[in-house]
Amino acid sequence: MEALLLVAENDGPTMFALIGVMRALNRHVGRVNSGRKDPHWGRRKLVRER
Repeated sequence: MEALLLVAENDGPTMFALIGVMRALNRHVGRVNSGRKDPHWGRRKLVRER
């Protein structure tokens, strides 16, 4: 709410106000599993281990 007032009164950063409003509107919505692949970090195999 403060970020929205800052934008309205003093030409503050509009992105912060947008993020705050979107978080307030979606606060009771759960995250959805998007079906993305797991990251591969730390899972590389050496040639000799294949």
